[in-house]
Amino acid sequence: MRLNVFKSKIHRATVTHADLEYEGSVTVDSDLLDAAEILPYEAVHIWNVTRGSRLMTYALPGPRGSGAICVNGAAAHLNKPGDLVILATFAEMEREEARSYRPVVVRVDAQNRKTADDSEELPGPVLNSLRVVS
Repeated sequence: MRLNVFKSKIHRATVTHADLEYEGSVTVDSDLLDAAEILPYEAVHIWNVTRGSRLMTYALPGPRGSGAICVNGAAAHLNKPGDLVILATFAEMEREEARSYRPVVVRVDAQNRKTADDSEELPGPVLNSLRVVS
């Protein structure tokens, strides 16, 4: 059986542009695409932390080092400059591969530059030395 598994994400990036007149997609700084192992034209989920919207589109490479996160086309109605977003990808894999697979998580600063924090994602909410708080 093949499973659809979380592959990678760019976590809490800031939308830099929203272009309603462009055909579609999300243009992302190529450095971030490489770091997150996202290929041009790969399907990408955009989860808007600021507005609570979710959608799926595809990635286009933007200028390296630009910090660009430009949401294009109709999706620009749901994502505005300054919004915080998570860009996530998924991959199909066999159950055995999925058991040991670890997704790539790219954390960024306010200018969409990759940070040094490559720690594993913790299930939330987590406080006080991993004691789960409800």
